[in-house]
Amino acid sequence: MTKTSLFGLKADHFRHPLDLEATTALKQLPGIDLVVRNLLGPVAEQFFYLNNIAASILVGQNQLPHLHKLLEDACTTLDLEPPQLYVQQNPAPNAYTFAMRGKQPFIVLHTSLIDLLTPEEIQAVIAHELGHLKCEHGVYLTPLNIMVLAASLIPNWGMLIAQSIQEKMLEWLRCAEFSCDRAALLATQNPRVVMSVLMKLAGGSPTLAPQLNLDAFIAQARAYDSVGDTELGQVLQQLQISQLSHPLPVLRAREIDRWASSQSYQSLLNQRLISYNNGDAQTGGWRNW
Repeated sequence: MTKTSLFGLKADHFRHPLDLEATTALKQLPGIDLVVRNLLGPVAEQFFYLNNIAASILVGQNQLPHLHKLLEDACTTLDLEPPQLYVQQNPAPNAYTFAMRGKQPFIVLHTSLIDLLTPEEIQAVIAHELGHLKCEHGVYLTPLNIMVLAASLIPNWGMLIAQSIQEKMLEWLRCAEFSCDRAALLATQNPRVVMSVLMKLAGGSPTLAPQLNLDAFIAQARAYDSVGDTELGQVLQQLQISQLSHPLPVLRAREIDRWASSQSYQSLLNQRLISYNNGDAQTGGWRNW
């Protein structure tokens, strides 16, 4: 399948409305960018760089080139400069990214995740992480964690303040994941690939994965929606997700299913060229909008 390269794609072209609202609120926090760039950035970058070099495999043209190609193709489609990609031995199927504004970021894939997925699905995961970079989620996650820690040290009311901040942070994280799933869809341009990843993360294994039925999983998502038709169901659903950093896989699949059928998604694919600032060229620095 020939994919549409989304030249000029910006985060707000695909950002989920809940993520847009939450991120806009975070940007209003005074001094947050200063803390990230000048205080946290240098230490965090050096720590993660040393950890990756010492305990992971750096992917490139001469090292796991098939993964390198998946990364490059996803970056071309999403119009993003390729970050570094590492593979790390870990039995928990996971992937994560780290970025500080203006610096080259990196993505880490766990070996167990690679073993679980097809090449197309691995690219969807890579594109999901690229979505975090495109939306600059990492810029705000680190200082929020610091704020939670600092608040917890305040006598008497500190733990209540920390809990409140943490709840808001988790809510923002869940909203951010919806945007990154959209980035995965834009890169693969196949909603079934993205939903298959979510299905396997919910209950897959290298042995079970080939036997899973995606249509049944999508029907399961619709059944979960019906639970919220009652007031009690809505309360129970909210309690179920309140302490999670990621939305439930069935809800993420439902959101992708809906967005794939939306006019906004189709418009992005049909619009072959989106200009930056009326066509002005961009120069200098890491492009990460």
